[in-house]
Amino acid sequence: MTAYLIAHIEIHDDKAYEAYRRRVPAIIAAHGGRYLVRAGKCEVLEGSWRPHRGVVIEFPSMDAAHRFLSSPEYRPLRAIRERAARTDLVLFEGVSAPSP
Repeated sequence: MTAYLIAHIEIHDDKAYEAYRRRVPAIIAAHGGRYLVRAGKCEVLEGSWRPHRGVVIEFPSMDAAHRFLSSPEYRPLRAIRERAARTDLVLFEGVSAPSP
């Protein structure tokens, strides 16, 4: 079942984060992921959450998302992201479509 990795990112080192941003798409794709949202315009419609930068990545499954996050290829990039930004990550399992 499809899974969605949702990230809220507050960048405090633009230069370091840029190095992360340039290199991570290939690793995401190698794990079957694809960007649905990558820091586009954001409007708060209700509530008190004030997001800085948002990313939504679709993966074929929760397992695929976990494999990406724990992969040896991603590990050094994760360290860059953790130094360059404060990030909240949430992984949601998608809804299965009803059978016709």
